Amino acid sequence: MNLKVIKADGSVERYLHTKIVGTINNAMSAAAQADITVAQELAEAVTYFLHQKHDSRFVTGSEIFSIIEAVLSATGYEEPAAALSKHHFMRKLRRSRIEVVSADVHDLADAQAICSAAAEKTRWNKSKIVEDLITEYGVPRPTARAIASMVEERVLDMGAALVPASLVKQLVLSNAAAVLHAQSQLQTV
Repeated sequence: MNLKVIKADGSVERYLHTKIVGTINNAMSAAAQADITVAQELAEAVTYFLHQKHDSRFVTGSEIFSIIEAVLSATGYEEPAAALSKHHFMRKLRRSRIEVVSADVHDLADAQAICSAAAEKTRWNKSKIVEDLITEYGVPRPTARAIASMVEERVLDMGAALVPASLVKQLVLSNAAAVLHAQSQLQTV
């Protein structure tokens, strides 16, 4: 059965076992208990459970997250489970604190306009980048999601509460160029 994941933004993508392995391994690494063999075995348990338990072909991302937490806790990996939960919470918190300002920054006067009360601001939304790449440029959804994730990482790493839309656009273009270049290199190999 091909399991599909309903993402938080409502989009649907194919279930990838490797994402589960990566999530568990990252949680174990965050708790200084990295062990890829254990991560793979626990991911097998999660994947088996999902395929056996679900009568439906669909599962939400939050259900998968809860199952991973439960598997970690039930197998004696409480610290990685807590690290995963903390990471998830902190990421949501950081995302909620970012606003994109409709501004094209070229000089100091433009930069000052970002902080003005009159500046148009919207909440950070990675899904907007995905949809724009798909509708405006015809980028396939998996590629668009990868690009948007790369952009989000850079924005989150900046730690800024206000991000100019022009910067987001430049980050999207830069990361899109890198991903498309990598894809073309893979096709020539």
